[in-house]
Amino acid sequence: MHRSVRVPDAAGWLRRMLAFVGPGYLVAVGYMDPGNWATALAGGSAFGYTLLTVALVSSLMAMLLQALCARIGIATGRDLAQLCRDRFPTGVNRALWLLAEIAICATDLAELIGTAIALELLFGVPLIVGVVLTALDALLILWLQHRSVRWLEALVAGLIFLVFGCFAAQLILAQPDWAAVLAGYVPSLSIVTDERQLYIAIGILGATVMPHNLYLHTAVVQSRAYGEGMAAKREAIRFAAIDSSVALSLALLVNSAILITAAAVFHAGGRTEVAEIQEAHELLAPMVGTAAAATLFAVALLACGLNATVTATLAGQVVMEGFLGLRLPPAVRRLVTRLVAIVPAVVVTWLYGASGTAQLLILSQVLLCLQLPFAVVPLMLFASDRSRLGPLAAPRWQLVLGWAATAVIVAMNLKLLADALGG
Repeated sequence: MHRSVRVPDAAGWLRRMLAFVGPGYLVAVGYMDPGNWATALAGGSAFGYTLLTVALVSSLMAMLLQALCARIGIATGRDLAQLCRDRFPTGVNRALWLLAEIAICATDLAELIGTAIALELLFGVPLIVGVVLTALDALLILWLQHRSVRWLEALVAGLIFLVFGCFAAQLILAQPDWAAVLAGYVPSLSIVTDERQLYIAIGILGATVMPHNLYLHTAVVQSRAYGEGMAAKREAIRFAAIDSSVALSLALLVNSAILITAAAVFHAGGRTEVAEIQEAHELLAPMVGTAAAATLFAVALLACGLNATVTATLAGQVVMEGFLGLRLPPAVRRLVTRLVAIVPAVVVTWLYGASGTAQLLILSQVLLCLQLPFAVVPLMLFASDRSRLGPLAAPRWQLVLGWAATAVIVAMNLKLLADALGG
């Protein structure tokens, strides 16, 4: 993919900016994958619209971090995994690689389970059969990679807009209280003082920033053939930041829509303990009054699951090639990642059924929480390295906000991890 998308030199600024549209959508997928659905459903059903402010703050943090990813990728010509290999000792580098691989497998596990659940809800496919069928998505990814990165970006963006359309229709059917929705974006003291609200807020934050997205974004921005001069790189950084911010705004709207739907349907209907995807699907039709609501919910889930498998595969290739300098054929890479995820999913589904997959989904998010600091902190170290970035170094205000966001994300994720391990 490297420098495979031409950026027109003589065209106007709009055409040049459109040449950079795409990588942000590959990144945005990780912010609306099936792992995010449980926290949004739980938050909306339990506390109504109150936690919308957490979704907003989480997305603003993500926009800043992904903009820094684009900056270091363009400024250095290296992705985050390659920069780690350049800077850190071999032992540290191998440890970071292993943690990144665990995070990608955990991400793949969540996507696999989400896709299998969607197949069961839509077509009645048994969960264990759906888990095995999801392995076939490797064929789609291999075909798209053979075409070009633009085909991948088009598929991902198309599925994102499908998800957005499903939830737009869902909101029309749910008829939320829009005044209360807007009030939900205003910070509330109860989020901090109420222990249950704080716990779910941490879960929403913890499920938002995905470790593999940081590695992926620093690599995919280099698919654009921007110029070598300082002015061309500054323009590339600006356009890449706009691309990712717009795409992440769509992810914010989708995550907000999930929470708003849960608040308008379940919380308003007195069902305040809905947290599992299957339970939400079962309750939607009778509580909204039409089967279309449940169908739209399942279609959106399937699109999210398929989308996220594409980006997890790309991130896996970036991590392996960057940390180890080892290149595997895409088919082999996809097979290895999927086998690591599919074995526990098949075993748990066979033994425990739907309740077991719900617990496995939660476990995958805990694993991501454990790995996140080992991706965010290196990112901020490189973003702060003026000797490496030179004139393209991030402005001070971005660094201050970036380190503050890093501290909050790491602290919240460690709290979520500690609570999860404590039962």
